[in-house]
Amino acid sequence: MEDRFNHKYKYPWVLLNEEPFTESFKSRVRVLTDAPISFGVIPKEHWYQPDWIDENVARAARRKMELQRIIYAGKPLPYRNMCRFNSGFFYQHELLKNYRYYWRVEPEVKFFCNLDYDPFLFMQDNDKVYSFTISLYEWEPTVATLWKTVKEFMAENPQYVSPNNSMDFLSDNGGETYNLCHYWSNFEIADMDFWRSEAYSKFFDFLESKGGFYYERWGDAPVHSIAASLFARKDQVHFFKDIGYRHPPFQHCPQGKDWSNGRCGCNPSDSFDYQDNSCLRRYESLFL
Repeated sequence: MEDRFNHKYKYPWVLLNEEPFTESFKSRVRVLTDAPISFGVIPKEHWYQPDWIDENVARAARRKMELQRIIYAGKPLPYRNMCRFNSGFFYQHELLKNYRYYWRVEPEVKFFCNLDYDPFLFMQDNDKVYSFTISLYEWEPTVATLWKTVKEFMAENPQYVSPNNSMDFLSDNGGETYNLCHYWSNFEIADMDFWRSEAYSKFFDFLESKGGFYYERWGDAPVHSIAASLFARKDQVHFFKDIGYRHPPFQHCPQGKDWSNGRCGCNPSDSFDYQDNSCLRRYESLFL
């Protein structure tokens, strides 16, 4: 990230963890950038499973999905804690309160292309609230009751649904069922004021009350994707086709002139964009 983009802009880093970072970790990270770095601890109430969750029910659900060989299904609570935290709490953290836009960066990711512009300013200048590089289908058993819950929320709160929404990205039949498409949220450049809005705050609280982050495995990717598709205008969701990105096992490599100008170190024929499990064609159809 520093080599491809941030060494020119020196945007501050905010690193969060459920436990304090060690001094050794902090010193090694500081070697990598001249930008300001803040190290924060996630409040316990934003990370750990709430007391009202029935752990026996949650454990049985994890075991059932594990037997179905669903990825991450058998992982212990930290994975679900992470999904819940990224769905409803990170943008409330004290270290992020003074910021509006963020770029989510996770371990083991790669950025293939030098950026010669500022994507934060692009988001601001073009009134974008959410952006992505990879989209795909979710595992249905992990979100078995999520769409039912979303429909309940929409029925009770129709005022929050944008008239020019992206429902067609999420559903093949006008919202009756969920087609499982979502934006892969390990890459996000987005507007935290959108997450802080009344619409999203009430939406997350409604999801939280159902316990699906633990009784199923609701991920922040479908949660963010559904919210951005319903509460924002479709033109406020952006595909950064010129940002090469990899999170194992998938990657997006720019195509055509976005690749041929020498900015990118990836193979354009090795890109998830139009593979069978990709939802990019569906996103692009929204603008045809």
